[in-house]
Amino acid sequence: MMNLARLIFTAALAAFCIVFSPAASADSHYPLFDGESLKGWSGNPEFWRVEDGAIVGQTTKEKPTKGNTFLIWEDGEVDDFELLVDYKIEGGNSGIQIRSFPLEGSADQWRVGGYQSDIDATGKFTGIIYGEQFRGILCPLGKKAEMGDDHKSKVTGEVGDPAAIKAGVTEGWNTFRIVAQGHTIKQFINGNQTAELVDNDTEMRRRGGLLALQLHAGPPMKVSFKNIKLKRLPMEGVKKIALLAGNPSHGRGAHEHRAGCLLLAKLLNENAGDRVHAVVYDQGWPRDASALVNADAVVMFCDGGGRHPAKFHLKELGEFMAREGKGMGCIHYGVEIPKGEGGEEFTDWIGGYFEAHWSVNPHWLAKFDAFPEHPVTRGVEPFEVQDEWYYHMRFRDGMQGVTPILTALPPADTLKRGDGPHSGNPSVRAAVLERKEPQHMAWVSERKNGGRGFGFTGAHFHKNWTDDNFRKTVLNSLVWIAGAEVPEGGVQTETPTAAEIEANQD
Repeated sequence: MMNLARLIFTAALAAFCIVFSPAASADSHYPLFDGESLKGWSGNPEFWRVEDGAIVGQTTKEKPTKGNTFLIWEDGEVDDFELLVDYKIEGGNSGIQIRSFPLEGSADQWRVGGYQSDIDATGKFTGIIYGEQFRGILCPLGKKAEMGDDHKSKVTGEVGDPAAIKAGVTEGWNTFRIVAQGHTIKQFINGNQTAELVDNDTEMRRRGGLLALQLHAGPPMKVSFKNIKLKRLPMEGVKKIALLAGNPSHGRGAHEHRAGCLLLAKLLNENAGDRVHAVVYDQGWPRDASALVNADAVVMFCDGGGRHPAKFHLKELGEFMAREGKGMGCIHYGVEIPKGEGGEEFTDWIGGYFEAHWSVNPHWLAKFDAFPEHPVTRGVEPFEVQDEWYYHMRFRDGMQGVTPILTALPPADTLKRGDGPHSGNPSVRAAVLERKEPQHMAWVSERKNGGRGFGFTGAHFHKNWTDDNFRKTVLNSLVWIAGAEVPEGGVQTETPTAAEIEANQD
């Protein structure tokens, strides 16, 4: 009953999102604060509230914070962007965290580190770029600075006179504008540029991460924020991959959508970060309506069939895929979508799909010993993996624009179950048992507008990400559908440890 209730709630939520999610476009600023509540934000309720249309963080003599604490935007992350924030500060020190990361072992659960656009009541630090638990002062007021591989900041020029910048800051409301693109961050207050940082520290620099607002430890203070608006900018020098992780559905170790997506994103960012930037959105669809504005590819690892998140977001996906050169991929159950509305789109977008009463989903040991010459197969060597390998997909007529990647002939015992929506049918039995036609468990596709797609039917078992060739096939596919060049030899990664496989499981 609990599972049924959860499914009903999920479907209702998806339908709600279709009707009420505001649209975002490449030339628009998307509001991150509704002016009435802290929806989409997480922080210590003892210190954060909404008052007169603004987010307010406040400490008092009677109620100090034990350490710096933050209000964290939970609906997404920031990568390349322009951010507008109106702020007012009364005493103390504050800041706006961008591309940041969670800190462990701190005074409370709302602690982050990373780039900070600094604010303080005295004006001493307002407008500088600071590194919270992240290398200290990165760029002084009025300066251009560069971070090197020695983790130190070097002033390389000026952007304005510090005295004039300070004079332009009022005791009331001010507008902070932050622009981050590539590894360059520029800051402006009330139209005056305050700092510019080029982060060439290849070990520590960050391309994406959390957005948060700071409340500083120390003397009593009050800081207010309103009109918080985000505009996504085209990713400079890399392709953005949005991994959409579905909700929990199976027991531990199976259909680990979120854990699988987080692992794939980590491996891509650490080993192919010069080509792609991967971001994970859970619950099946981004709560941040601007998430796909600057994405180059969307990948769905989720439950399929009638519960497939794409079923509730075909319009948004269609608009995304209509843009030149965009890619889409589906993993495991994510390749199944209802026939007709959904199936037709998937055939166009990724080249094929799992069709009920046509495709099957048995568990079997698939052996792959030959591969086509394609960027996705670079570095992939023969391998065999026990998984729930779906097969007999519904592909485009004549396999037009579709290239099979993983192909094998399933054994007869994969069709020992009776006919049903997933277990068997006369067509698949004739193809496999009579005509001995090899079946395709992974494929890639191309579209006339330059878009690319891929489908991968394995990954029922989370542990299979430890197979180096299984994993490389998917990582190569992700890079390829985003429009980036797959490295010679493929995306090289270390075999995930037991701890990495255990991490983030549902």
